[in-house]
Amino acid sequence: MSIYEEVGEVLKHRILTSREKEIFEMLIHNFSTREIANSLHISEKTVRNHISNTMQKLQVKGRASAVVELLRLGEIHI
Repeated sequence: MSIYEEVGEVLKHRILTSREKEIFEMLIHNFSTREIANSLHISEKTVRNHISNTMQKLQVKGRASAVVELLRLGEIHI
């Protein structure tokens, strides 16, 4: 297997975009939607969209369930 195929295999297993990961890392450190938006210089609606998109990918309802699943999958760390 070439290095490009190996990298492709690793990337297939990533669930979050870098921005989604950044947002969920902030959520687990108790940042509010407003605080995340201000820190990242994006709107609160954009933060909510990233969270919603992640919940859809994971097929879960609620931020807490998304966090639990992302921790289980090793996508984020406490």
